[in-house]
Amino acid sequence: MRSDPNTGTIDILYKIVGQGSAALATRKAGDTIQCLGPIGNAFILSNRTTHPLLLGGGVGIPPMIFFADELRKNSSLTPFVMMGSEIPFPFTTKPSKILVPNIPSDVIAAMPLLDDWGVASRLTSQQGYQGCFEGYVHQLAEHWFKNLDYKIQHGVEVFACGPTKMLKAVAEFAKRNQLPCQVSLEEHMACAVGGCAGCVVPYKENNKVTAMKRVCVDGPIFSAENVY
Repeated sequence: MRSDPNTGTIDILYKIVGQGSAALATRKAGDTIQCLGPIGNAFILSNRTTHPLLLGGGVGIPPMIFFADELRKNSSLTPFVMMGSEIPFPFTTKPSKILVPNIPSDVIAAMPLLDDWGVASRLTSQQGYQGCFEGYVHQLAEHWFKNLDYKIQHGVEVFACGPTKMLKAVAEFAKRNQLPCQVSLEEHMACAVGGCAGCVVPYKENNKVTAMKRVCVDGPIFSAENVY
């Protein structure tokens, strides 16, 4: 979720779903664990990007926080983060202090950390959480994008991480609006170093499958048009 090269620390947000994450949850301050990383590739901004649109769903939220932390260091960029969850968000939501045009006036829930950074964020859910957009992140993105000034529209690039169904919907939104879009895929990984090929996905060029790519080392980030 975050890293600090100056202190040599990283922050990891995780959810207990099985034996491995349950064992991780028993670790206490001062314990030692072994890890291997970073593995794989990274999001890359194109030269035209001025308004990066970051979309995170569920466990795809932490990578968007990490990316927003990097983007805010560039004063020429205006990132906007949308995050969706159907379970309570892993942080206390608060009304945003940052005004965002083309967002419904009652959609004001935001992540306080991003607000403190000066990065605009909005939250979506179908669970009736206060201040959240009633729907999915791609639907809020569509609502926001369609009324933007053309010059701003031209500078929008989409970056997304989340469940497969969400990423497919985001890819369709991007294609419909002719937006460059990069997606960070979620796949089960047995080895995570490219040896087992258990996380391969079909890779398309000109709408034809030309290869099978390993999400762990060839990805996890791909141009949406190559995988959806």
